[in-house]
Amino acid sequence: MLSLERGASSEALSRQVYEQIRAAVLDGRLSPGMRLPSTRALAREAGCSRNTVMAGYEQLLAEGYLEGQPGSGTFVSPILPEEMLTARASPSTGDPSAKAAAPPTISRRGAELLALSLSGPALRRSAGHRRAFVPGLPENGLFPFSTWGKLVGRFWSNPPESTLRHGDPAGQPALRAAIAEYLRVARGVKLAPEQVFVTSGAQQALDLAVRMLLDPGDEVWLEEPGYAGLRGPPLAAGARLVPVPLDGEGLVVAEGRRRAPNARLAVVAPAHHYPLGVTLSLTRRLELLDWARDAGAWIVEDDFDSEYHYASKPLASLQSLEPEDGRVLYLGSFSKVLFPSLRVGYLVVPRSLIDSFAKARAALDDHPALALQPALAAFISEGHFAAHVRRMRTLYAARQEALLDAARVYLDGLLEVSAQPGGLHLVARLHQDLSSRMDDREASRRADAHGIVAPALSANYFWASEASGTRGDRQGLLLGYAAVTDAEMPAAVRRLAAALEA
Repeated sequence: MLSLERGASSEALSRQVYEQIRAAVLDGRLSPGMRLPSTRALAREAGCSRNTVMAGYEQLLAEGYLEGQPGSGTFVSPILPEEMLTARASPSTGDPSAKAAAPPTISRRGAELLALSLSGPALRRSAGHRRAFVPGLPENGLFPFSTWGKLVGRFWSNPPESTLRHGDPAGQPALRAAIAEYLRVARGVKLAPEQVFVTSGAQQALDLAVRMLLDPGDEVWLEEPGYAGLRGPPLAAGARLVPVPLDGEGLVVAEGRRRAPNARLAVVAPAHHYPLGVTLSLTRRLELLDWARDAGAWIVEDDFDSEYHYASKPLASLQSLEPEDGRVLYLGSFSKVLFPSLRVGYLVVPRSLIDSFAKARAALDDHPALALQPALAAFISEGHFAAHVRRMRTLYAARQEALLDAARVYLDGLLEVSAQPGGLHLVARLHQDLSSRMDDREASRRADAHGIVAPALSANYFWASEASGTRGDRQGLLLGYAAVTDAEMPAAVRRLAAALEA
């Protein structure tokens, strides 16, 4: 701590003690509240008398740099003296001699990614306060945390040595096997466990796929409107995004062929499109697979919300219509089914890609975090996952009906809300009388002022093309109902109505 100079021309040792400790406080090496060594210990370390150190300490105590606490010792003062603050002050922003900091330089791709993130974080912050009607937010209060806690404790109370070391780049074998079995039974996916790659969510799964399958400049079909998070990975890979519209049967494959017949990849959510809730028809699925074979392209199937269908049994996955070594990569996430902070998803790749994807995964981040994988594997294989999905499917169907009932009472003449066969939200279209007074973005702002989250369908967040926000078919509000209880629903809908009528 001290380095004292001795000699005829040197300052007094007590003065050196004072100046060196003061300098350490000034430059932050000794922070406010830090306890200093005793005078006896410091004297022994510096090779001087205790009186020398005491003299330096006393001067610092007198000036306010240190403070003594009887029975505890000597500490750096939490409130520093005036002259110290002046010495450390930075030039004011009005000082013409102060040079302005250069703006950070980011790439063109970086700027495009920033534009995608503008709406997502706001929705997540709103979700933290349990505000109606955040889209895609599940009901977390009914998750079987006692069962989950027992599974986590059962494994981590005596974990095998192998789990404490580096893992398989594709994920823990038990979890991959459990995911494979679930997908075979529930979604008709054709796969073996070695085709499953565990990821931190759907976006990381897509990121791995585009890194391996795309070169800069390659064209990618994306559903429009669509989830902005699925635009991020292709943009980061330098791909050229080709928005493809939807109609009542889902993605208009003929329009995709017209706009970019030689695209390298198509990203689709055939089970339940976000945000429109459309299901890709069987005819369109076969058209899409024909295009991929003709163009030598790949299809990434985002099986969004496939667990939550209320009116009828959902169509089998798009991947199930192909041979195991076909052109479809299948991805999913447990965030909407279990709880968002779990951050576990998966990517199912054709057999021909297993080896290359495993090597790439090892090069990028070695292996996914193993902390929760054993518990999740047991949660699935022991039947808790399927039981939870069945419970929540019944609950969410009832909550959708509660939203529709309240809308009929309070939103008549304001919004037109129709039932959907699945998902966690509804799209409410602006009634003609309301749309003559405001667009959906203004309606969304007014709802937010009344404590209601209702994102505008026309927001740029959902649209890759620049012509968003004007056409009537793009006007609407997204109303997520999954995390709103039956008791909360009428009051929340009344607040929304009051916001639109104000």
